[in-house]
Amino acid sequence: MAAFSVALMDHFESPRNAGKIESPTHLGRASCKGRAPYIDLFLVLEDGRIVDAKFLAFGCGVTIACCSALTEAIIGKTDVASLGLTADDLIGALGGLPPNKRFCARQTISALHDALSHEVPRQHE
Repeated sequence: MAAFSVALMDHFESPRNAGKIESPTHLGRASCKGRAPYIDLFLVLEDGRIVDAKFLAFGCGVTIACCSALTEAIIGKTDVASLGLTADDLIGALGGLPPNKRFCARQTISALHDALSHEVPRQHE
């Protein structure tokens, strides 16, 4: 079994921004044809900048670590800058991933792209 980096284990054992945002401005989803890993990514954008990001991930520890690293990377950035992030950026931030787990980083980036292209309709009170 491949050893995982300290950075990856830290994000898995203490995930940042795990959970759900009750009133997101954007919501993205990604899965492997309806099975795990399954990711919901919740964003709050204000004036084109991501001010909050949370995720729910159903899958392996690498998926959780990728989502955690992603949210840390995008909070405070513009939507345009965030779209420039790649799976390789996540893999680097986590100190590398075994080849058979790199799809987790690609799924996480897919959830980001989906979120940034899907604004949640606002409920009128």
